[in-house]
Order: sequence, then C-alpha cells, then structure tokens
Amino acid sequence: MKQNSEDPNENVTLRADEDGAPDESLNVEPRVTLKRSLGVPTGVSLLVGIIIGSGIFATPKWVMVYSGSVGLSLVVWCLGGLISLFGSLCYIELGLMIPVSGGEYEYLLEAFGPLPAFLFAWLYSLFIKNMGIVILLLVFGAYVTEPFYPGCNEREDLERLRKLIAAASLGVVVFLNCASVKWSSRIQVGFTVAKMVAIVMLVFTGVVRIAMGHVSSFADVFEGSETRVGLVGFAFYNALFSYDGWNNVNYCVEELKNPKRNLPLCIWISIPVVTLSYVLVNVGYLAVLSPVEIQESNAVAVTLAYRLYGVMAWTMPFLVACSVFGSVNGSCFALGRLTYAAARNGHLPRIMAMIHKKKRTPLPAILFSAFICVLMMIPDVSTFSSLLNYFSFLTWVNYGATISGLLWMRYRKPDVHRPYKVFILIPCLVLLLSLYLVIAPFYEAPIASSFATLFVLAGIPVYFVFVRFKLLPKCVFEAFGMYRS
Repeated sequence: MKQNSEDPNENVTLRADEDGAPDESLNVEPRVTLKRSLGVPTGVSLLVGIIIGSGIFATPKWVMVYSGSVGLSLVVWCLGGLISLFGSLCYIELGLMIPVSGGEYEYLLEAFGPLPAFLFAWLYSLFIKNMGIVILLLVFGAYVTEPFYPGCNEREDLERLRKLIAAASLGVVVFLNCASVKWSSRIQVGFTVAKMVAIVMLVFTGVVRIAMGHVSSFADVFEGSETRVGLVGFAFYNALFSYDGWNNVNYCVEELKNPKRNLPLCIWISIPVVTLSYVLVNVGYLAVLSPVEIQESNAVAVTLAYRLYGVMAWTMPFLVACSVFGSVNGSCFALGRLTYAAARNGHLPRIMAMIHKKKRTPLPAILFSAFICVLMMIPDVSTFSSLLNYFSFLTWVNYGATISGLLWMRYRKPDVHRPYKVFILIPCLVLLLSLYLVIAPFYEAPIASSFATLFVLAGIPVYFVFVRFKLLPKCVFEAFGMYRS
C-alpha cells in the first residue's frame, strides 16, 4: 500500500487522460490513485442496489401509520422520489464541479471550510453510515432465518443467530470490497438483479390482484389523512429512508469513467426506476393486504408471500435477503471512499488515506468502517422506528448543509467551471424541504430531536482538540499519522 500526497487536491490538478492515467509528458512518478473502472451499468446497479435495500420491505408500515391514509401514503412515496431526484440533480453539479471522491465531505470543505467538513465526517464515517449498515445487516439476518423459523421473532437464541449471520455477511462484504473493485461491482450487479426480481414479483402480484377486482383498499383513499405537520414529517422520514443512497455515486466519482456524461446518466436512469418501482410495489401491497394489515405487519412482503404464494412463500424472504446484502455491499463500497477522503485531508488518522498498490482499494478505510460496525452489533439495538428517525434527522441536516454549500458557491464562486448547472429553483426547493424535515419532528419528538442535535454539536470540541489545535501530545498524533509540522 502507498499513502497519498499531503495535498488533498493533487488528484484534481494532476493532468490526466479520460481514464485517469497520468500524462506521460510529466516527468513525475505516477501516484497510486483510485482507478476509473465504473461505467454506466455499474453506476446504475450501484445506485439502484444501494437505494433498494430493506426500506421498501420494512417502511411501508410506518409510512401508512404516520400518513393515516392510503392516498396520502402514495403521495408521500411519489414526492419522496421527486425530492430524491431534485437532490440528485444538485449533486450532479457538485460532483462535476468538484470531481473527487468523498461526496458531501469534499463539497462542505470547499464551500465552508474544515469544521463543517469534519462534522460531516464525524457523523457519517463514525456513526450514521455505519448505523445504516448495521440496520441492514440485522435485517439480512432476520430474512435469512425467516423461512426456517417463521413467526419466531422474540426468541433470544434466534436473535443471537441473526447477529452471527450479520457478522459473517459483513466479513464477506469487507473481503470483496478490499480484494477488488471489479469483484465488488460484479457482485453488486448480481444482487441488483435479484432484488429487481423481488420487485417485479410484487408488482406483478398487484397487477393480477387488481385485474381480479381486489380494489377495496383504494376506496376513499384520503379518508383519515394525517394533518399534523410533525407526523407527516415522520412519514417522509420513512419513505426517504427507502430512497436514501441517491447520493452514493458521488462518493466514487474519481472511479467513474467519463463522469461528465455518465454521472447524469446514472442519476436520470436510477431515480425514476426506483420511484416507479416503489409506487407500484405499494400498490401491490394494497391489492393483497388491507391498510390495517399493512400497519400491523413488521415484514409486509413476507406477509404478502405467506398469504398468496403457498409452498413458494420462502422465495420472498430469500430475495429480500439478497436485496439487503446488495445494499450492504454498495454502502460499504461508498463508505470506504468517504472515510478515505476524510483521512486524506487529515480529519481522520491518515493511515486510512492509504490505497492498496495492486488492488487500488482503500483497504484501511474499509477495515476501519467494518470495525465500527462490529462494535455497534455487540449491544442490543433500539427499535427500527427510533433508529430510523435518528438516522433520517441527521441525514437531512447534512443534505441541507450540502445544498446550502451549493448555493453559497454559486454566490461566492460564480466563475468556477461547472460542466453541469442545475436550475437555481431546484436547490432552493430542496433546501426548504430539508429545513422542514429537520424542524418539523421537533413538534412531535422534541427530546429525541434535541439529542440528535447535541450529537452533531459534540463534534465541535472533538475537532478543536484533535484536528485544529492538536491539544494532545505530539507523539499521539504521530502514532496515527495525523501530525503535520
């Protein structure tokens, strides 16, 4: 492995060809960099694979609970897709204007400086993204065991088995992502196919049931719609959790072939496909189950399968497990790049900015993230809904800050080259929506929201002690490669 240069922007200024190879006219030794090996099919499968994970199979219950009606729940799912598309368009501008791996970390660093960038790395690299991966892993373990132990959700020995399965699957994902970018991307394509099979099965089931006249769930669709702002915000939290991941291709833009063409293509293909799939899957659920049954089910897709598929009901938990595994693989891929980018700029131990010389993978960053995930698996976890609300609150704090950075750079740096420029009203709208999604839950859950806010602010003293002023003895920072003279 070889460590990157101290200059975090060197890979931007280095003259390179379209595939990222150094210009031979430069009389310098080629650096070890991330390799441009991802095309449109891999980029689309990465995005679709990350977005369609466990959410669409777990959150419809909570969207229905918080929205109060079939009609409003479907509106929430549609608007969730539109919000994700608008956010993605903003990220296309950012990704092509600042074409380095690291996503929001690099954008906040460029727009506002090191403190906001560190706070993002503090939240995502150490906690939020790892928390999301742990949730996915535990869901994976639950769906793997479901065909063998149907309905046995409360057994302690089964819970331990699920954690062992989750830990083993994490080991497989880490090995794939450390060993080869091609292995990881090919696995991603395969599991994306599996999850689309599950989606098609649910959509086809809904179409057949509606054709047979099972439309009772669609009578008076807006009856009982929730009007409280805070609860509708929680409905959006759950829907947007299912869409979360639309920004992940920006974490590996340095590895994307011809990003000026392929980044917009990946977004414009992936987000509409996911949105259409989600809406049709929810229609399929409603064609088989009543709104009350959906609200009472902890695994709507499995409940549907046991209702209709008979002896083949096991296929649904199997396909969902494949879907979740693909999402874990894609999330691990993206998180490794984010941790690598933060370490490259000195905000995490610089050993994590090292890249394997032959494999071209950020191996220490991936191993560090896996270690954090294992630590999070050891204690008992909170309920799915509470973890999701914390996750979504902090995620939309970061999205709002990043979109603010885009608008700020439009004002302060109007002459910077932007290969893609989104219509100004779109980032303004996304910023207003992010403010709503951050502020509205305070009305319904002020204590939990306040704890989440304090968690963000706790990163400020960490930054000044460990990064800005380095108040600990010099030998501590030298040991972790964080000291700069």
